[in-house]
Amino acid sequence: MVIAAVAVNCLALLPVTSAQGAGSAAEPGHPRGHVASEPVAACEQKLERGQRQNSHDGPGVPVLAIVGASFTAGVGPGNPGKSWAVVLARLLRWDAVVYGDPGAGYVRAGAGRMGPVAAEIGRLDLRALGPALVIVQAGHDDIGVSLRLEQRRVEQAVALIHAEAPHARIALLTVFARHSRSAAAHRTDQAIVTAGRAADRNVIIIDPLAAGWTFPRSHDGLHPTAPGSTWIAGQVAGILREHGVQPDKPPQPDKAGAIICDWSIPARAPRR
Repeated sequence: MVIAAVAVNCLALLPVTSAQGAGSAAEPGHPRGHVASEPVAACEQKLERGQRQNSHDGPGVPVLAIVGASFTAGVGPGNPGKSWAVVLARLLRWDAVVYGDPGAGYVRAGAGRMGPVAAEIGRLDLRALGPALVIVQAGHDDIGVSLRLEQRRVEQAVALIHAEAPHARIALLTVFARHSRSAAAHRTDQAIVTAGRAADRNVIIIDPLAAGWTFPRSHDGLHPTAPGSTWIAGQVAGILREHGVQPDKPPQPDKAGAIICDWSIPARAPRR
């Protein structure tokens, strides 16, 4: 398994469609709309300052927090900036923090040992960010672990989000599987869904396995290509809309656009 360097990017979007690809550095003095590589803490602090300013000026841009595994880290497209999570934030025009480690699950620690999910959540300053929505993408890498343990860890992750961000809605993006969907994958998927609903009756379940999602995949037969990531983001956005989660209005010409803080390890997925 080869792990590439950690990619930490702060994407400032004005308008959303003007952002460059992840990894491009904005020069000093360039307008917002370029990608600036910087420590994730600094990016989150910039986002938090904007939220505090908005609290004085009226309703501001909602905040989205996403934690997850290889799909969230951009495995497949090979670029964290093309992951479904970043594309979704752009579609919503929300401020966002994205945290992905290939191989992470509710139980598994992941390729970069930044998981499991609860550890990823713990590294985000949810109290300061005050997200309107937290999405957890995990499940595939937990296939085969004890179902009772899986359920307990899902419940713990949901409880942690409630404790750190009591006003946030929670969405669980569950198991992705290859074209051959094993019985073990379905058992893990159902364990996540059951535990999520038990922990939060208002949880938004986004279940690719049960829905039979089909999208362009990379050569490994599991992860999406860049167009596949865009397709996944569109599906997620559609389900969120059904639950009342709407895109923000386009920014005014004299206003700053949304900020996306993307902390991901662009690595090959762990072999299973």
